[in-house]
Amino acid sequence: MDTAIRDIRKDYKLASFDEKDAAKNPIEQFTKWWNEAVNSDINEVNAMTLGTVTKDGLPSARIVLLKGYDENGFVFFTNYLSDKGKELAHNPNAALVFFWKELERQVRIEGTVEKVSAEESDAYFNSRPAGSRIGAWASHQSAVIEYRQVIEQNVKKYTEIFGDHIPRPDNWGGYRVKPNLMEFWQGRSSRLHDRLQYRMEDGVWKMERLAP
Repeated sequence: MDTAIRDIRKDYKLASFDEKDAAKNPIEQFTKWWNEAVNSDINEVNAMTLGTVTKDGLPSARIVLLKGYDENGFVFFTNYLSDKGKELAHNPNAALVFFWKELERQVRIEGTVEKVSAEESDAYFNSRPAGSRIGAWASHQSAVIEYRQVIEQNVKKYTEIFGDHIPRPDNWGGYRVKPNLMEFWQGRSSRLHDRLQYRMEDGVWKMERLAP
């Protein structure tokens, strides 16, 4: 084992997280931590790991960006024909992880996934910069391509086709992760972290503490 890697460690001392300080509802608790994260000047505070399952039952993960959330779930947008889109079509269960190292916090979410409405996808798509909208047409996400110029040629092609009026591709839109489990992790000294988990049980959120 590389000793330089082995000796990398950080002792977490910024805060604690006790049941008396936790909201009864995990979405309310997420909002509290989200607002603190936003106000902490974290770079790309909305970056989250999305975990899915392949058709062969293997784990698959990547970073995506949160674009909205409410009591119904957490929303992100992508190409429906990408690897993650195909995986979600096969198995509509997913996990999300936020890691805000500046606050020594992690939020873990598990739940079922559904597509958002076409109207919601249209509204977000039309709010994007023109380059990003063209990019949704130019990139057949996750497909193998021969070279970078394929993308550049597609950008030129679709820019000429659409001009300033760029519609949303049918294969591009949003997903909503509807949580049935949310865990809030606050780093503590000597790896004795605080972990409070909310689990949906018969339509009611049950909070419980997990060993670190």
